[in-house]
Amino acid sequence: MAFTPLHDRVLVRRVESDEKTAGGLIIPDTAKEKPAEGEVVAVGDGARDEDGKRIPMDVKKGDKILFGKWSGTEVVLEGEELLIMKESDIMGIIS
Repeated sequence: MAFTPLHDRVLVRRVESDEKTAGGLIIPDTAKEKPAEGEVVAVGDGARDEDGKRIPMDVKKGDKILFGKWSGTEVVLEGEELLIMKESDIMGIIS
């Protein structure tokens, strides 16, 4: 992919949720909520502190993450819907 986020931004691919409930009911597309789980596609170099030194990123390419429901900006790159968000919008890494 020919896109590199700047500073403390992260490019994320949403992970699609199951189309069935635990009881086996099929959820139509119109009733699905957008998942708040994703995979990190690319990361920036990190923000700078007051002295101009880079603050290393806590996430890396390939990490599975949780983020807020309304986090990020949706973009389409090479025909794929992705999110660009700040690292601070990420709630945690799923191990």
